[in-house]
Amino acid sequence: MSSRAVLLINLGSPASTSVPDVRRYLDEFLMDPRVLDFPWLARAALVKGAILPTRPAKSAEAYAKIWTDEGSPLVVISERQRAALEAKTGVPTGLAMRYGKPSLTFGLEELRRRCTTLDELIVVPLYPHYAMASYETVEVAMREVLAASDSSERPWYGEVRFVPPFYDDPGYLDALAGSIGRAITVDNQFILFSYHGIPKRHLTKVDPTRSHCMASSTCCETPSAAHATCYRHQILETTQRVAERLGLAPNSYGFAFQSRLGGGWLEPFTDVELAELPKRGVYSLMVVCPAFVADCLETLEEIAMRGRDTFKEAGGSNFVYVPCLNEDPAWIDALARLCLESAETVA
Repeated sequence: MSSRAVLLINLGSPASTSVPDVRRYLDEFLMDPRVLDFPWLARAALVKGAILPTRPAKSAEAYAKIWTDEGSPLVVISERQRAALEAKTGVPTGLAMRYGKPSLTFGLEELRRRCTTLDELIVVPLYPHYAMASYETVEVAMREVLAASDSSERPWYGEVRFVPPFYDDPGYLDALAGSIGRAITVDNQFILFSYHGIPKRHLTKVDPTRSHCMASSTCCETPSAAHATCYRHQILETTQRVAERLGLAPNSYGFAFQSRLGGGWLEPFTDVELAELPKRGVYSLMVVCPAFVADCLETLEEIAMRGRDTFKEAGGSNFVYVPCLNEDPAWIDALARLCLESAETVA
């Protein structure tokens, strides 16, 4: 029998809520050229000169609101996902973070310690949608780590498969729709799909056609090879397919983008929508964050806490946050199928 293993990779987290730990994490994260895509000198000036002197203290306060006795929710939940997937499939499964700990190198070496040699390594960036600041940076960094791990003609990890973005995977969509359906409390509840924002320029930078993305108001609806790497097209597909599964009327749901940093980002903005919805007669709201498969700072503090306050201060009365898929058995089943059946060989 061939031997194989899985390596799950998520974004990452500071080691603690201390300001120095948060500063180190933000430095690593924001200095990634696929996150802040400026020349190195400009990026360093912005990050080290403008952001790091003040942002870590504010972020540390936010992390403190969601931190658990076990540590960072993202890391803790991701580890539970890892354990559940391994139990489901019987395949050795590791965990790594793009930033912070456990590092990509640590996650790979832990698998090597357990497996010695493999015929196949399945790498799973835990991002449903493609973006240069999420899926792409994981793939690029992981390939560098793999190359450094073993330069022999037949490396110990064997063939490498990266599971592609799964924004339209039926299992992921079914699990997402199921989690929303179970959380609906009233018939007239408006559902806001809140996705992590990205700069508009990121869409054009990864457009393989160099001419499709952002070229027209209907570019995301017009068939194109660009859709394979188009974040906006993919989030629209996820939103529409989940809405169809739930039988939602067109005027009963919407989408928005959260966590923006600077200008020129995709719109509408989640925080603006939360303040405007009551003015449009929406008093009962449910928010779901499909771009995240594990709860983290951006879901627990930004949406479930600050987002709730923004909506209620604007006149809203009923606010429901739908937790991420986390350890939902339907999601673990879908993840197992993605790992063992749907991955395409790209290495």
